[in-house]
Amino acid sequence: MEKIKNRLNRIIFGTDTLAGRLFDLALLGLIVLSIIIVMLESIAAYRLRYHRFLEIAEWTITILFFIEYLLRIWILDKPWKYILSFYGIIDFLSILPSFAALLMTGTRGLIVLRAMRLIRIFRILHLPKYSEEGRLIIKSLHNSRHKIIVFLMTVIAIVIIVATLMYSIEGQQNGFNSIPESLYWAIVTITTVGYGDIAPQTATGKIIASILMLLGYAIIAVPTGIVSASYQELRRKEKGQKECPRCGTENISVARYCHRCGEPFGTDE
Repeated sequence: MEKIKNRLNRIIFGTDTLAGRLFDLALLGLIVLSIIIVMLESIAAYRLRYHRFLEIAEWTITILFFIEYLLRIWILDKPWKYILSFYGIIDFLSILPSFAALLMTGTRGLIVLRAMRLIRIFRILHLPKYSEEGRLIIKSLHNSRHKIIVFLMTVIAIVIIVATLMYSIEGQQNGFNSIPESLYWAIVTITTVGYGDIAPQTATGKIIASILMLLGYAIIAVPTGIVSASYQELRRKEKGQKECPRCGTENISVARYCHRCGEPFGTDE
């Protein structure tokens, strides 16, 4: 029995063997298939014509996932470590909606939570490069958090001021029935979404709306620039690159001159 557990452990939890790699790829295939089935069930024509087939396929996949979940618990010496882990919680949530649908209606759509299991592809395919890039992005966001918070607070202040002005200028006769509704309009406008369900009618209101629309582009560009600058700085430090003091271009650490403007970094020998 212990030998069987060890073998299953290498297959289910490991990707260093062909069997383990095939198991995980098959698991990902079932996850994608399950999501496709849920999507097809949401289409009335397919639901009416293939309801029985789709239901059998969905329950087959659910049972397979349930067996896989139980096997993961059975083969581990400390099952609670897996059950309470990130992947363990995701695996449990992926099978819960199917059984919950037997007791409560309207929960089958939650089966798309299985899509979260697709993040296993980073472990299966061994993509350290993407993991490293993700780490740099998270660190960049962390380093830029103070600047971003200050920027967001400024944006919120602008939105509140504009919403209050529009409520006073346009009034209820033009659809600005309250300051909260005006806040909704200001957010939709400054993000350049523009649903059009509420629109200014007066000349003053249109001018303010135009200014807010132009500000919307800055709303997108500024935080992106803040994070990008932090990201580039981290990458430059980790790769040992240096920045040209004249034009700001990144150069390799062994360069004596900037490859863009020719600025010398040191004394020529």
